[in-house]
Amino acid sequence: MKKLLTIILFCVCVCHAHALDPVKQYGQLQVKDTQLCDQKGNPVILRGVSLGWHNLWPRFYNKKAVQTLKQDWHCSVIRAAIGQHIEDNYRENPTYAMQCLTPVVESAIKQNIYVIIDWHSHELRTEEAKAFFGEMARKYGKYPHVIYEIYNEPVEDTWTDLKKYATEVISEIRKYDTDNIVLVGCPHWDQDIHLVADNPLQGFNNIMYTVHFYAATHGEYLRERTEDAVKKGIPVFISESGATEASGDGKIDAESEEEWIKMCERLGISWICWSISDKNESCSMLLPRATATGPWADDVIKVYGKLVKGLLLKYNL
Repeated sequence: MKKLLTIILFCVCVCHAHALDPVKQYGQLQVKDTQLCDQKGNPVILRGVSLGWHNLWPRFYNKKAVQTLKQDWHCSVIRAAIGQHIEDNYRENPTYAMQCLTPVVESAIKQNIYVIIDWHSHELRTEEAKAFFGEMARKYGKYPHVIYEIYNEPVEDTWTDLKKYATEVISEIRKYDTDNIVLVGCPHWDQDIHLVADNPLQGFNNIMYTVHFYAATHGEYLRERTEDAVKKGIPVFISESGATEASGDGKIDAESEEEWIKMCERLGISWICWSISDKNESCSMLLPRATATGPWADDVIKVYGKLVKGLLLKYNL
């Protein structure tokens, strides 16, 4: 009996370790039809958070913060938002950007979680993006942990322009990394996924298209648009979202957020919440007195941060 209990306890510990080590469990991700899948072709949902802009909240770009988000928040993926605007952005100061990005990626690899390298821009900058992602693919392409998000939120660009951009950037990535997932943005702040559904990219493997929502602003119409795109064969990844208004501030709509998450879970869509930062706005998850590294006690986690952490603990068992 004692031997049986020991075996059961060992199995429970192994399963729990796998649940908290998603890259060990899932391995090399792939896209099959509309679904993100593990290396064996089984459906996978990644759930996690995005760090704020690297050039505004660099203090959270450290190895221990990543460890906290994995161990305490049960994130299976984190997103590093490498800013292309405002002071000290990547284009103006690439050395500093890499000083922020490198420990995040290295820690994600060590912690066995996935990490999205996000070109956090609102404007097309094709040559700069090609150079950046070429470098990232050369450096990190051998790691199954890495996901490339090639354009955070297009604003004024047409889908025709974005297809051309994506074709060039993905082609550059695929010179050095033939397998890792690439996330492609769609027009109008990643909301016009219906345009993608009518005319998707051709000739590439393991690509998905991003939808961003802020639940207090974006409701049933965008959920229906997203579900319609999936029904038409489009693989969708929610690479940024919030329970607040689209401004990132204002009221928190927990009910609408729950509807969004339920839809994602039903359709097998991965989701990420914005953001680990200490800005004075509703969708910033931490207070300014929170440490840079964590662990973060409840008294330094804001209302929205507690909501997100609760969802992650609920779904990332």
